[in-house]
Amino acid sequence: VQLQASGGGLVQAGGSLRLSCAASGRAFSGYGMGWFRQAPGKEREFVAGISWTGGSGYYADSVKGRFTVSRDNVKITVYLQMNSLKPEDTAVYYCAAKVLSGGNYGDIRSYNYWGQGTQVTVSS
Repeated sequence: VQLQASGGGLVQAGGSLRLSCAASGRAFSGYGMGWFRQAPGKEREFVAGISWTGGSGYYADSVKGRFTVSRDNVKITVYLQMNSLKPEDTAVYYCAAKVLSGGNYGDIRSYNYWGQGTQVTVSS
């Protein structure tokens, strides 16, 4: 599975961005998906995850109520809608795929494939 993240950019605090993660390669069927982010000097952290069916979404406390994860299994694309952005959301955002759709979406070790990352910068 190859993952290509896009949609990052520079936005003012309070603004919105939508990230996309397009998958290609072997069958996408059954995979859970996640979004992580990494700010300079910090560890990569979980942001959001979504099950294969899209019926279950998971969020870090820091983004609950502001970010929404969704997926389109026909287009083989996962999205992260980010609203009410804050300067502390500034980071490189990565999408990732996990072969097992269940389990703990916040566990970075459970992901099998990673995209290259897209920069999100939120100015104050």
